[in-house]
Amino acid sequence: MNENTGTLTIDLSAIVANWCAVAAYADSSVVSAVIKADAYGLGAEHVAPALYRAGCRHFFFATLHEAIAGRSLVGADAQCYLLSGVPGGSEADIVRHRLVPVLSSLIAVNRWLAWRAGAGFDAGSAPAAVKFDTGMTRSGLAVAELQHLLGEAERWAKLSPVLLMSHLAVSDEADNPQNRRQRDAFFALGAQAKRLQPDLLLSLANSCGTYLGRDYHADLVRPGAALYGFNPVVGGESPMLPVARLSLPVMSLRTLTEPSPVGYGAEYTAQPGQVLAVVAGGYADGLHRILGCAGYGYCLGVKVPVVGRISMDSTVFDVTAVADAREVYGQQGLNIDVLGEGDLSLDALTRRNQALGYEVLTSVRSGRYRRIYQGE
Repeated sequence: MNENTGTLTIDLSAIVANWCAVAAYADSSVVSAVIKADAYGLGAEHVAPALYRAGCRHFFFATLHEAIAGRSLVGADAQCYLLSGVPGGSEADIVRHRLVPVLSSLIAVNRWLAWRAGAGFDAGSAPAAVKFDTGMTRSGLAVAELQHLLGEAERWAKLSPVLLMSHLAVSDEADNPQNRRQRDAFFALGAQAKRLQPDLLLSLANSCGTYLGRDYHADLVRPGAALYGFNPVVGGESPMLPVARLSLPVMSLRTLTEPSPVGYGAEYTAQPGQVLAVVAGGYADGLHRILGCAGYGYCLGVKVPVVGRISMDSTVFDVTAVADAREVYGQQGLNIDVLGEGDLSLDALTRRNQALGYEVLTSVRSGRYRRIYQGE
């Protein structure tokens, strides 16, 4: 009989294949992996080792906790970047765990240099990266601040970052002129930094940015969502494989004999003869993002719609069209798939829900799903 929680199946071999596809496309650049937010909700403790075995040596994390945990998942030769920089008082932990903080302000640069000097470390024993803002106005040194820092050659040499990076704001809009403006601003200062430090790595492109073309690649590209099945080719066919499937068990099945309101608010009234399936999984499990306002799934290969509001722990589907639903439910249990391939893919869900693919995927992170990893 089905368990009282959904099953999230993650194909690690597909994630590796997607990383290899990016590596083949950006064959003149180092290809890293962004595994922040628990590998976008799919489990960093499984994803990071799989990518490391495939040859990935550069990993990006969002928080100190993530980065410390991730450091233990990969080999000593891997570079682990901490995107959030240096939380107050964490300098010693960052060095101890061999993390590379991304410094995003002059204040952060100054604090890092002062702490490093006081603790007796240099750029080799306590490396850092620098991020600057080319048009997103989120985090990073202003262009003028980086110009000022580069103008102090001795100070730059003392900092000697291993990576200089920026972030594209609209890389999912291939024709948006903002991409070119950011690209040109990035490489103008990147070239100046390279003259001071030839071994410095430059990085601008995320998943969609990588597929804007080679003139965005720089020394290192940072795919995240593409690794997990999101299409990075704006308006084109996806070169990525789907990597996750979410299946929800049916907890109860009923055939109605009279008109019946369904769910909170009684916004939907089911009619006699309809067959309703209540599944384990609701908005506490991320289904509000996965299913959207006009949600549906597949039961025994038949498309079935959500009826009524999604509850915290359960969702109701109309399975009237599934001829064998009651027989299968009675014999072995019944499941409804809500994430997978075709019109259940990340791209299809994104279009349907008018939500970012990143939101759809990371919504599974909070779920109480039983996880199955394939290709380990």
